[in-house]
This record gives sequence, C-alpha cells and structure tokens, in this order.
Amino acid sequence: MTDMTHTRLLKELNIDFMGKRFIAAIGSGVILFICLVSIIFRGFNFGLDFTGGTVIEVGYEEPTEIADVAAALDAGGFEGATVQYFGSRQDILIRLGPEQGDQDTGSKLSDQIFRALSTAANGNVDLRRVEFVGPQVGKQLREQGGLAVLFALIGILVYVALRFEWRFAVGAVAALVHDVLFTVGMFSIFQIEFDLTVLAAVLAVIGYSLNDTIVIFDRIRENFRKIRKGTVMEISNRSINQTLSRTIITSGTTLLVLVALFALGGEAIHAFALALIIGIVVGTYSTIYIATAIAVWLGVSRADLMPAEKEGKVVDDRP
Repeated sequence: MTDMTHTRLLKELNIDFMGKRFIAAIGSGVILFICLVSIIFRGFNFGLDFTGGTVIEVGYEEPTEIADVAAALDAGGFEGATVQYFGSRQDILIRLGPEQGDQDTGSKLSDQIFRALSTAANGNVDLRRVEFVGPQVGKQLREQGGLAVLFALIGILVYVALRFEWRFAVGAVAALVHDVLFTVGMFSIFQIEFDLTVLAAVLAVIGYSLNDTIVIFDRIRENFRKIRKGTVMEISNRSINQTLSRTIITSGTTLLVLVALFALGGEAIHAFALALIIGIVVGTYSTIYIATAIAVWLGVSRADLMPAEKEGKVVDDRP
C-alpha cells in the first residue's frame, strides 16, 4: 500500500474524538493529581545544575567498568558519588553533591578523587574536565528555569488569543500546562535526575505541542468558514481527523529519532531524550483531548471565528 493510500485512508477516518472527551478528562485528572502529589511531597531528584556540586570527567586508556570506578571512589572515602559513562566505556563522568566552601574546595576535592582513581588504575587515567557549581548558582538556575517556563506560557496565551480567539488560547495553555506537569511529574514519581537538559527538553515540548495545536485550530477555523452546516462537535471531529495523518507522521518520525538517542546516545542524554519522548506522546494526546476539548467546553462557535464584516460601500444615487 502506498503512502498516498495511507494518507487517504487517514483523511477518510471519522473517529468521534470529542465524544470521548469526558473519559479522557477523567483519566487526565487522575494522572495529574498523582503527579502533583508526587511533586509536592516527593519533590525532584535535582541534578548538580540545580543543587550545586562538582562534575569530574576522566578518561581511561582501556574500557573500564563503572563498578570498578565506584569501588575506587568508595575506597577513597567518596561513597556518595554518581558514576556514569560519558560516551564510550573509556570516558567516565563523576558527579558529587554540594560541598561546603568555595570553588577552591571543589578543586581540592577533584584532586583527591583523581589521586584515588590513579592509584586504583595504576596511573592509567587522565583528568579531562572539572566543573564546580555553587549552591547559590544552583538555586538561581532553578528560579530562572521556572520563570522561563512561566513566561513561555504567558507569551503563548497572548499569541493564540490574538491569532485565533480567547477560548482557543485558554485551551492551548491548559494543554501545555498539562504536558509540563505530566512530564515533570514522571520525573518526580520515578525520581529520575532533573537537570538543565531536562528543563530544555520541557521547553522544547511546549513548542512542539503548541505547533500541533495550532495546526488543528487553524483547520477548525477553516472548516467553520467553509462548512455552513455542522455543529461545533462535528466540525471539531472532522478537523482532527483531517490532520491526523500529519500528526502521526510528524510525531512518529520524531519519536524514532528520540528512541535512537535514548538507546544509543549514552547516559549523558538519557534524561533529555526521555523527557522529549514523554512530552511528545502526551503532547499529541493533549492537543486533541485538552486544547480542543476545552475550547469546545468554553462554547467556541462559528461566529467567534468568522471574519469581521466590512462596512458596505456608500452608493452614489446621483445621476
């Protein structure tokens, strides 16, 4: 079967998406409640970007095991270190929690760790990078990251309200809040490390989800103007079905890339890829069952989307 045939079949679908909006709302409400409870009571497993600490990258001459590196650190008195591969099995990234003191304290700490690793590896290790993030800087990054998400949502609210209609703007922002809470909620529930790369992924999810929402809203507005006979529910369902092929193709190809990054990209970008995977899946869902459904619930109508009538021309009756 050709791609054109697939597209034609998807366009001819007549799935009653809006008819299932109440079931979807209940499901979303339950999941968001669980996410909010986890965020409030469990919080996040913040990375060193937000908590402060020391990051050390070392390189071995031969592939090594993480367990051996962790054992060497334990023997040197650094039991709380996080060890992971950074690319190949010869590149190791070590993360330590915040230490009391200034950057000089972090430098001394990295020297002690390097000596412990060199002793265990008989000197076959190179110190490649040392980064120190102070607790105050980490706190500032948390605040600025939260403000970045808030300002993005406010800007989107204004943009959609000006381009379409305020009911669509409320639906779009509600869907984006849903996507953000769901994504970060999963990180809170499973205590996956939350760092700056995850925050970047969350902002990317906001943009991706909004793009899909705008496509559907634009088709709804177009169909309201073209189809004179049809209820809001019928036109909304028809618009969603008409854009379904585009949604599946776009989301599917993006997910293929992200799954490849998650599986083959190494530990350093696992959290980033996972946040995007979660965000794109839930963003595709929320475009239909949150953004569009809320616009329908708020009472969007044909009159709200019709172009303003121009004033009639003055007829000159003079001979």
